[in-house]
Amino acid sequence: MTGGNVEALWTRTLFAPVPVRNAFEVTIERLVQSIRLGVLVEGDRLPPERDLADRFGVSRVTLREAIRALRDAGLVESRRGRGGGTFVAVPPKERRRSPETIEAAMSQSLEDVLALRKAIEPGAAALAASRTLSAADRSSLLDYLRAAGEADASTRRRADSRLHLAIAALGGSALVTSVVADVQMRLDELLRAIPVIPGNIAHSDQQHAAIVEAILGGQADVARCAMEEHVDGTAALLRGFLT
Repeated sequence: MTGGNVEALWTRTLFAPVPVRNAFEVTIERLVQSIRLGVLVEGDRLPPERDLADRFGVSRVTLREAIRALRDAGLVESRRGRGGGTFVAVPPKERRRSPETIEAAMSQSLEDVLALRKAIEPGAAALAASRTLSAADRSSLLDYLRAAGEADASTRRRADSRLHLAIAALGGSALVTSVVADVQMRLDELLRAIPVIPGNIAHSDQQHAAIVEAILGGQADVARCAMEEHVDGTAALLRGFLT
């Protein structure tokens, strides 16, 4: 894992203790979320079992069962010998669901997801702008912005999510970061179901830059408004293709 202080913040959030109920399922969810959002990327070695079990607050048996499930799904692989361990594998080619299928599955919750995002992400941007950021935090945020702008079609979604997670993490609230991560996961399948539109990507890059500029300038109200505009643009695109 790379990315310094910002990534350390969201890593602590995603690797925080899981609820006692459904510990096995939630452990799988957190690990998959970490991979899908790019906190753990191809080739990264998972932390040692004892460390992960302590972070999640689960038994090593539960953790091993969760990792086995990820291995069966092709998301991780085990390597033996010197330098061995459990590593993030090349992600399996995901089956792309049609917009019609997504619409049928999400028709009752699409508006809920979009409403949740509009309620939480502008506030997260304002919170980040209201804090005094270290030089390392500012540098990391610019790195994530640059990565999102330079990503190709195959990595764009992950880079976009990492930028949004970085913004949330800079606000200093683990709860806010956790909700933003959940929103990004819910958006992921929807956004993968619609076509990539170059004009929208360019517009999104401009909005990202405006958000980051406001955060670095300590302009909380401007950051909130810029994120609202960005969120509304994505919502309009999703509604246009999926409803």
